[in-house]
Amino acid sequence: MGHSFAHVIDATDLNPRLRRIRLEVPDLDALGLHGAPDDAVGIYFPAADQSSPPPMEHRDGVWGYHDPATAPDARSYSIRTVDHPARTIDVDFVVHARGPATSWAQRARPGDGVMLTHPRGWYRPPPATDWCLLAADLAGLPALARILEDRTESTAAIAVVEVVDRTDLDYLTDTTGTDVIPVVGSGNGFGPSALATTIRGLDLPPGQGYCWFAGEAAESRAVRKYLRHEHRWGRDHYDIIGYWRADGDEWSRRYAQHGEELFAVYQRAIADGLGEKAAAEAFDEELERRGL
Repeated sequence: MGHSFAHVIDATDLNPRLRRIRLEVPDLDALGLHGAPDDAVGIYFPAADQSSPPPMEHRDGVWGYHDPATAPDARSYSIRTVDHPARTIDVDFVVHARGPATSWAQRARPGDGVMLTHPRGWYRPPPATDWCLLAADLAGLPALARILEDRTESTAAIAVVEVVDRTDLDYLTDTTGTDVIPVVGSGNGFGPSALATTIRGLDLPPGQGYCWFAGEAAESRAVRKYLRHEHRWGRDHYDIIGYWRADGDEWSRRYAQHGEELFAVYQRAIADGLGEKAAAEAFDEELERRGL
């Protein structure tokens, strides 16, 4: 597991809903970013009365926060840009009313520190892809922007983008060759999301498509089931990620009651050789059966 300490060198409000934090990562190579356009990392935040989280511990050959009772708050975030020569990354935070990540982002000042870990990325269209369906709400907007900027495929792309205000679409600086379908005023913590409904209403192009989705978890489940069961897509043709949950506090409370036995479904699937994506789907299906 790659990990690296980082500290804030700049903080800028991009609009009323997005705040950019530029981090210097002296040991950026050790973090082990995958190089995918939707690169993401886990970020451990300091407590409100601290400027940096405590250092990780090395235990049984593994660096980490091994005691859940004292581990700092952490969330996963997309990396908007990477500058390897300067050893900096930009992370764009959606500003909410509450939550450890948004609270930290709003008070972050140069010199404040965080711990970065668990690098990962998902965007991988198969070589035979004829067209791409991309979908995101505000939480997925940074990754979507980077995907659109980095795309080298000649395939057509459709981007369904759920935002609070139409001006949020200005964040997407390069939409060349992309049919952008705005969904304005829904989801994003302000009301029910319309991403899945909008996608179901699309006339999808002929040929083999690929779907990348980054948004609210219940919507991600609905979109995955739609493509799997109604269009008979195989797992190689989508990467659908639930970035956040609309009912996060209540969901976490209910999950905590049965978390170990639920996660065991994922572990058994991995042990049976199903692969990470299939195991994650088996885990999500068990969550749905339990009403989560």
